[in-house]
Amino acid sequence: MRKNLIDKYNIPGPRYTSYPTVPYWDVDTFSLKKWSTSVQQSFTESNDKEGISLYIHLPFCESMCTFCGCNKRITKRHDVETPYINAVLKEWQLYLKLFKIKPKIKELHLGGGTPTFFSPENLRYLIDGIFYGVEKAKSCEFSFEGHPNNTTKEHLQALYAIGFRRVSFGVQDYDPTVQKAIHRIQPFENVKHVTETARAIGFTSVGHDIIFGLPFQTEKAVRDTINKTKELKPDRLAFYSYAHVPWQKGNGQRGFMDSDLPTGEQKRKQYEIGKKLLSEVGYIEIGMDHFALKNDSLYRSMKDQTLHRNFMGYTASKTHMMIGLGVSAISDSWYGFAQNVKNIEAYQHLVTEGIIPVYRGHILSKEDQIIRQHILNLMCHFNTDWKNDNLYFKELPEVLQNLKELERDGLLIINDDTMQVTQKGYPFIRNICMAFDLRLQRNKPETMLFSMTV
Repeated sequence: MRKNLIDKYNIPGPRYTSYPTVPYWDVDTFSLKKWSTSVQQSFTESNDKEGISLYIHLPFCESMCTFCGCNKRITKRHDVETPYINAVLKEWQLYLKLFKIKPKIKELHLGGGTPTFFSPENLRYLIDGIFYGVEKAKSCEFSFEGHPNNTTKEHLQALYAIGFRRVSFGVQDYDPTVQKAIHRIQPFENVKHVTETARAIGFTSVGHDIIFGLPFQTEKAVRDTINKTKELKPDRLAFYSYAHVPWQKGNGQRGFMDSDLPTGEQKRKQYEIGKKLLSEVGYIEIGMDHFALKNDSLYRSMKDQTLHRNFMGYTASKTHMMIGLGVSAISDSWYGFAQNVKNIEAYQHLVTEGIIPVYRGHILSKEDQIIRQHILNLMCHFNTDWKNDNLYFKELPEVLQNLKELERDGLLIINDDTMQVTQKGYPFIRNICMAFDLRLQRNKPETMLFSMTV
């Protein structure tokens, strides 16, 4: 990849797990009443046809990883598990009261934090509580994030027994210097053991998360990590750029200097090295930052044009409604977004009082819905079109004009009523989506809000 393109397009930009992005939500006109109405509308329209998705945020970790920007609480006290699970189940009951019929769960994901901080028994207690009085949709997919150092055989067996078939393990990087800097010490042997154990139990999709652009990371370290990964050959991979956002409250990204990070050019070289090594053993690039083997559902969903992207990232199970349960979790009703309070005690208090614990959100306008579809098309399929009136918006000619320079650089091709991103343009997909982001274009931030696009 040419250095001048990196210098030109390496700017702060969203990752587009939603549109509008969180900093541009219209929180002043949002209300819990509007949110509840949007949930009921989405449920009525989609439950029978496709079911709904659930994301459950489990925030506890025993130690701080200094690359992580997620909402979490560091503790070694495991007596926090049961009260927190009880609060999540109370929140779920509040949503069930909004539905007139039993919901069908199409997709369920446990994230964090560290879901495997919780004991196998408590995880089973949580899932049993979630499914009490509800149904599983056909072709349902249940997944969780596992820490290689504390995911036990008992965890895997317990979750497999209640329907989980996909697990992703956070690897990040195997280099000892990098692991020390990000405070995530886990030898290859631990990852190998837990990957092989999951497969032996019967998990059909084992994923690894790998990051490039970490402090002190070199091309040699990336090459070594990818070669070790090839040895285990996980079914899918998230291979993504480290998002350096130390200004965000509550994350641990203050354990190293900015000068310890690779430059934009060095990060792209790390990405190109990893991509080449992965392609040699059959991994196919899926959307942005993801790779999968042809046996994995993520690849199949890309081929049949059902790949979807939401706050959980890329998913093979497209549903219009995703309910986020737990502290800081974000929900998407398709007509609106809502985020739960970020403090655990405040969250537990609100659900005990019978209040859905959201503190901010956004109800999508007609324009928002059109722009979101274009961005979803680009992020999932690397193309979009405006052949039908329902995808045309009055600013489109201006957007296309703003994309002309990217077209001249060979990153995309604009036709009369379609647009296709070239392979050369894949690494710059965030920049391309930014041209469609009308809220960003109308109110460009004066201060740093987002990580760099490259």
